[in-house]
Amino acid sequence: MARIKFGIQNGLNVARAGYTEDQILTACMLADKTGYDSIFYMDHTNVPQWKHAVVLDPWVMLSAIAAVTSNVEVGTCVTDAIRRHPSNIALAAITLDRISKGRAILGIGAGEAQNLKEFCIPFEKPVSKWEEQIEVIHALYGSSPDETVDYEGKYYKLEKACLQAPPVRRPRPPTYMASGGKRTLALTGKLGDGWLPIGYTPELFEDHAGQIRAAMDKAGRPQQERDDFEYALDIDVYFSDDAEESWARMKEAVKVSLFKPEILRVHGLKEIEGFDFRKYFTEYSMSNKEWIVKMREAATKIPEGVARSSTAVGTPDDVIPTFERFMDAGVNHFVIRFWGSNYFGSIDKFASHVMPALRERAAG
Repeated sequence: MARIKFGIQNGLNVARAGYTEDQILTACMLADKTGYDSIFYMDHTNVPQWKHAVVLDPWVMLSAIAAVTSNVEVGTCVTDAIRRHPSNIALAAITLDRISKGRAILGIGAGEAQNLKEFCIPFEKPVSKWEEQIEVIHALYGSSPDETVDYEGKYYKLEKACLQAPPVRRPRPPTYMASGGKRTLALTGKLGDGWLPIGYTPELFEDHAGQIRAAMDKAGRPQQERDDFEYALDIDVYFSDDAEESWARMKEAVKVSLFKPEILRVHGLKEIEGFDFRKYFTEYSMSNKEWIVKMREAATKIPEGVARSSTAVGTPDDVIPTFERFMDAGVNHFVIRFWGSNYFGSIDKFASHVMPALRERAAG
């Protein structure tokens, strides 16, 4: 196995805890100094189900993080261009790449009803738009006043367009695509430099990684691009002296995070009757309490073993096997959301006690 990477995610774990900007930057500096490879930041407008959470703009925060770190890659986990024109995303990624001296990653997804519905932003044809967005962004990375870009899509159009700040990283800042359906996985294999999903079991990760590789074959991607492709995973870690007690408190939330058709398919679970996944993700958002309740009730049917395989809970010795199973499934870049009260301690503990063991295994 190639070198394994580890990053921290400033996601719902950080937002719900209400950490200040100074605390977030301190945590990022700690990660930079203790051997992590990357730092990511979520892109949500709000999370109304948690009223006291602090939700910040990822591009502004990542610029601040880039300024106080030296080694880690910095990226979004993940943004969606459905709220912005792809030229804005491209310029933001280039700017971050220049500020960080070539360390930027663009993590991007097709979007979801959350972040859009309450702001009356249309959520229509997201996957078709997503494909065009990625193509436009990639085209603009190489543009200049002397090398303008034309693009004629169904949703986006460019006429002699250019940006005027070339990225540092070549051939471009890598694009990590967040995907989990047949069409989006195929697009990831066709256009992506990496894959960054969330809420997976090892079995589902292996299944979907296979679909991405098949799409690479179909697209005729060069071997070097296939070799450099990063199979990342956004994964939760909860350090605890009593793994069983901690798991009992968090298992229902984990089941909700896993509740999707692909989990049911891969694990041979009967389709949950009466739950419309498509309607939930395209029409309803996390502020709709009635649908949150419906989802929680249906998710309780996911077996305990399936749910637990997705999350690392307990002591360092307890969490290592969870990571090893994902490594066997093909993960080579872990993006970790640390939960619990001792955020700084968790960052340090993982770096000291877990990363060395996993890197030794990968090297062997």
